[in-house]
Amino acid sequence: MKKLSHFDESGKIKMVDVSEKTETSRRAVASAKILMNAEMIEILKSSENPKGNPLEIARIAGIMAAKQTSNLIPLCHQINLSKVDVKAELTDYGVYLQAEVKTSAQTGVEMEALTAVSIAALTVYDMCKAVQKDIAITEVRLESKTGGKSDFNFSHT
Repeated sequence: MKKLSHFDESGKIKMVDVSEKTETSRRAVASAKILMNAEMIEILKSSENPKGNPLEIARIAGIMAAKQTSNLIPLCHQINLSKVDVKAELTDYGVYLQAEVKTSAQTGVEMEALTAVSIAALTVYDMCKAVQKDIAITEVRLESKTGGKSDFNFSHT
């Protein structure tokens, strides 16, 4: 059985020691959905939101958030990011967000990708809540990760 890595033998919280791990190229992709009503989607399509373009501001917020992950998640390592890209796409249900993060490091960038889409989603919510109060942020998840000792791809089946 696998064990949680952030606990020592006596059950105390610890930061995982990655000093003996090999530095490799790593990539993670995370996504989120924001469910909105037809009125809100139309406002976004027509660029009539009184606070500006929420999708572009959300992209910038997501990029900034990825760079702050170790300040937000207590046991997350500080790592140099070589790429952060956040895409925001208007869909028939609302907004689809996707973050891609890359590094060459001893640990992965899953948390940075998940933080990026989470903060991007919260930014869209904040900018649109004056029009729609019941916006739903859903399906925040890791889509894939490569590098390190194992790769992962979310199965959509």
